[in-house]
Amino acid sequence: QVQVVESGGGLVQPGRSLRLSCTASGIIFKIYTMAWYRQTPGKQRELVAFIIGGGDTYYIDSVKGRFTISRDNAKNTAFLQMNSLKPDDSAVYYCKAEGTGTNYGRDYWGKGTLVTVSS
Repeated sequence: QVQVVESGGGLVQPGRSLRLSCTASGIIFKIYTMAWYRQTPGKQRELVAFIIGGGDTYYIDSVKGRFTISRDNAKNTAFLQMNSLKPDDSAVYYCKAEGTGTNYGRDYWGKGTLVTVSS
């Protein structure tokens, strides 16, 4: 059984940092692209960043230079380091494991972790 579990969310003041973690089990982690999405009420879920198995990364423009996505394949865990947080970053953050190659289409979502940026 595949499980994707996020952690690390919380309440933080503007300008501060948080690190989110996403641990996946039941998959061959190193061949999965790991992605972070976020969603606020009434809006579509949006991609924030992703990292492929080999380490290449992608970020949306609004988080470039502030967020860093990384992964530890030995620990089946992906991370999202979020610095210089802004109130607009407040959202539920979801981790997604995206299958590649012969596992293409086999995607798994976590249940999300809430990030609130407020003074």
